[in-house]
Amino acid sequence: MLYFVVTLSVLFIGLLLLLLFTWKNGVSPMPTSHKIRDALLENLPELNDGTIIELGSGWGNILFPLSKKYADCSIIGFENSPIPYLFSSFLNHSKNLKIVRHDFFEKPLRDANLIVCYLFPKSMERLKEKLERELCPGTHVVSHTHEIPTWKPKQTISVDSSMIYLYEVPGRSETI
Repeated sequence: MLYFVVTLSVLFIGLLLLLLFTWKNGVSPMPTSHKIRDALLENLPELNDGTIIELGSGWGNILFPLSKKYADCSIIGFENSPIPYLFSSFLNHSKNLKIVRHDFFEKPLRDANLIVCYLFPKSMERLKEKLERELCPGTHVVSHTHEIPTWKPKQTISVDSSMIYLYEVPGRSETI
């Protein structure tokens, strides 16, 4: 009986945390479909070293393949919701992958060579300003489903009813 009560309590607390952070973030942690993930990974730029950051890494279904594709790079996943963070941290066995439970809006992104994200439009508007302030020219930014407002993608890829947007931060004299 005690085992049942403890299990039920842990499940209830987990559900409560998911709901709380869904409300706080304005979105629930949504896994990327296999089709979109595969198309995204297939079209990412070639990098032999550097730092790759996934913003809102959730359950890790893009983060873990990134760590394999870019085995010589440092991969960082930011996730502030505790349940997806714990889930992906438990599954993390990659030496080049670090999962951070933190709000990426509060962390510097200037060292990134590639940023990958699946965020909702409200976050994309806020993220745009942060990226323009912090990223160096030549940094790659890949977003699926939602565009970065006013940025012109170098490439777009249609997968079913979703889009993947590939950007490169221009030099300071160019416009995004």
